[in-house]
Amino acid sequence: MNFEEMSEAEILDVANPIMNNLMEASTEIDHEKHVRDFTDRAKAIVTKEHLARVCKKYQAEKGVWLARELVAVFRRPDSVAVIWKQFCSKSKGEYVAEIVLVYKDGKFLVDHAMVF
Repeated sequence: MNFEEMSEAEILDVANPIMNNLMEASTEIDHEKHVRDFTDRAKAIVTKEHLARVCKKYQAEKGVWLARELVAVFRRPDSVAVIWKQFCSKSKGEYVAEIVLVYKDGKFLVDHAMVF
């Protein structure tokens, strides 16, 4: 899979449902759902305890994730980074939401994700 050959629309058709699931799962603090599309490397980082700690902290401070707006798609031959402007329910201002997708064993997987 060469991400440089994919259109932005094709990339977003993959990235948006994956990011929707990540945001929903973090709101629900559902580890299994949250790491469903993660690479083994990313799963090793985001343990059940880590996810619970991070989600409880951000929900107390910022609330839950609301809408997001696409900022940019950065293509590389073997991965793609998608960046959105993210909004929160309790906090004014704009945050950055990001995922890096790879293609492994016939599936698109998240190798990195964060909101800051």
